[in-house]
Amino acid sequence: MISYEGIKKDEAIRTYITAADASLLALGYTEHSFAHVNKVAADAANILEKLGYSEGDVELCKIAGYMHDIGNLVNRVDHSQSGALIAFRILDNMGMEPEKIAKIVTAIGNHDEGTGVPVSPIAAAIIIADKSDVRRTRVRNPDPAEFDIHDRVNYSVTNSLLSVGDGAITLSLTVDTEISAVLEYFEIFLERMLLCRRAAAFLSCAFSLFINGQRML
Repeated sequence: MISYEGIKKDEAIRTYITAADASLLALGYTEHSFAHVNKVAADAANILEKLGYSEGDVELCKIAGYMHDIGNLVNRVDHSQSGALIAFRILDNMGMEPEKIAKIVTAIGNHDEGTGVPVSPIAAAIIIADKSDVRRTRVRNPDPAEFDIHDRVNYSVTNSLLSVGDGAITLSLTVDTEISAVLEYFEIFLERMLLCRRAAAFLSCAFSLFINGQRML
């Protein structure tokens, strides 16, 4: 049986994730390495677990979350689709059952806001977890004077909590408005938040965004 813990220990997969993140670092992107993929795996799995999905789907969700950005190894453009193909090859060669592979690659191939659609529970959970990962520690530029808008917005978030309960999925952020105005968050993340709302609706939940205690969405 291929498990999430086994996937995490696989040296080839770790190498691909490291190389993918290195490419994004060279392009000036925020952190997409193990902190990000582990958080996406954990948050997405928590969504499905809290909503009563099976242990099997929760396990597959963790694997999809861990591997969701592996396509950045090829190129940032269409990385969700290339990542799905890479994941398919890896998991197929490992001997995973086709039914399980199908769920994982569908989620990976639909997680990006440019082309992604919440077509399955795992895909929906991955979308929400991925797009909700906004935090100071994702910023890699050491010089605040050279921050672009993505750096400013991420660095301004001093606390982030994604919670699930009572038919709602809620992202609560604490934002230091001395670093970035709330408006800047929506300038770069509005499309992602609207996709989260569609993903939550697929899971029969409402999606809410709170910033500094005030409901924004």
